Amino acid sequence: MDSYDKRILDIIQSHFPLVSRPYDEVGRQVGLSGDEVLVRVREMKKSGLIRRMGANFNSHTLGWQSTLCAASVPEDRLDAFVAEVNKHDGVTHNYLRENEYNVWFALIAPDMDAVEAILASITEATGIKILNLPASTLFKIKVDFKMDK
Repeated sequence: MDSYDKRILDIIQSHFPLVSRPYDEVGRQVGLSGDEVLVRVREMKKSGLIRRMGANFNSHTLGWQSTLCAASVPEDRLDAFVAEVNKHDGVTHNYLRENEYNVWFALIAPDMDAVEAILASITEATGIKILNLPASTLFKIKVDFKMDK
């Protein structure tokens, strides 16, 4: 990752231009063409450096339900379990932890019935039970990773 990539990441994390040609605008800001920026963004996405690009919405304000989920997954079944979890569009992120419940993920859906149906389908496909831990109080923390500093 060079200084151009870092400057591009600084911009697109929270200040993605809402214009008809956003990559041209990012390019103008960093000194590259829009095509060069797009190639770089695609490469960062392909390499896994960029996991996801898209808007973040307050799902609760939109009437949707979100929940934190945890599962105790045997080491030899981790890849299959995570692949099944990641098939669902409502999974916003997931991560491993070093304790009995070693896989955690967040899930949003139109309502709690849909959340429960998705969790049931994951359990049915994997045989692994999932704890459904809906928030009683919601905290949102905005994080930007300063790349070019």
